[in-house]
Parts: sequence; C-alpha cells; structure tokens
Amino acid sequence: MELRPDVDATEQGAGPVTVRRGLPAGAERRAAELYWEAFGRKLGPALDPPDKAVPFIAAHLNADRAICALLDGRLVGLAGYQHDGRAFTGGSAHAVLREYGHLRGLPRLLLLALFERRPASGQLVMDGIAVDRDLRGRGVGRLLIEEVTAVATERGCRQVRLDVIDTNPRARALYERLGFTAVRTERTPYLRRLLGFGAVTTMHRPVATKKKVREP
Repeated sequence: MELRPDVDATEQGAGPVTVRRGLPAGAERRAAELYWEAFGRKLGPALDPPDKAVPFIAAHLNADRAICALLDGRLVGLAGYQHDGRAFTGGSAHAVLREYGHLRGLPRLLLLALFERRPASGQLVMDGIAVDRDLRGRGVGRLLIEEVTAVATERGCRQVRLDVIDTNPRARALYERLGFTAVRTERTPYLRRLLGFGAVTTMHRPVATKKKVREP
C-alpha cells in the first residue's frame, strides 16, 4: 500500500488529504455510500432501493482496484479502475439474482449490462470516481486521477479510458483539464427517461511509457 500526502487538497482545521492504493479494510460500506452518492441516479433503475443497493455494492468490491483519498483516516474519495479482467465494482449475475430474485433480477441484469466496459489492449479503464460532497472542488479528484494514471504507467498501459455522461459537465471539464480528450460520443436518447442521461462520451488520456534503464 502506498500513502502519499498532498498539501494542495486540505480541509480547514484538518490535516492533508492522503492518497492510498487499495481500499482500507472496514471501509467497504463507506466506499459504497460514496459510490452510490455519485452514481445512484444512473444505477438506481438497476439496483434500487438504496437500502439494498449500498450493501450489495459494498459486498462486491475488489479492494485492490481502488485508489482512495483519506482525510484524518476517513475515506473522502475514491477512484476505481479495471485492468486484467478485474474491476473495482463487482457482483456476478448469480449474486444479482440471489439478492433481487429472478423476477426482478433479470431486467436489472439487462440494465447493468449497459454499463459494462471492456478495456482494449493497452488500456486501463476508470471504473468511476466519487468525492465527498464537502470536499468537491478542492483538488481531491485530481489527486485520484493522477494516481490512477501512475498505476497505468506502472502496468505498461498506453492510455487511461473513461466514460462520462452528458448530464455531468463538471466531471467532463475536470477530465479535460487533466489531459483527457473525447474520442467518441454514443447518443442514447431512449435511456434519458429511464436512466437520466441521453449520451455517453468516451475519453482517453495518453500515458507516458516508462523508459527502460540499461544495465551496466
């Protein structure tokens, strides 16, 4: 695990925000709450009600696919990523059917399939980013994304990929400031009434490859 302080992201009267690779043990529920706060509107039709969705998300997280922001030991932000077939958020079809029942679970599986993203060769895919509402706009998101990019570099990836919906212009503006560029937009007006958005834009950020050091 790696801890790295950054004095640019602080809260008045508190210590600096630190960035850590891996979700701390015991923080699953808090991580699920942050994730639901950020994506509940989009995931609601598939996982509602919240009192069932949050425990379900918490029970199916892959801790090693998370970058976490901590303030005085409390989880205040996280970014998940997908690489080598593992994503931050999990939950098999069997788990969904067991939790929601077959009658209600089957249509939920169809909705969840809409959010599946498979990395292309040389890609690391961001699996969502969430920051405590009281710390938004203070640089926490930037810290998380930079650490995700560092992971991509170490794993030999050529680019980081993410997808942003049309109803989240603030997130897109952050991604653009950090070097992401839009490569395509998929318009899905038929989903606007159901999921609350009508277009998804895929963005890429190139990753600098690590230079090999010649042995003497």
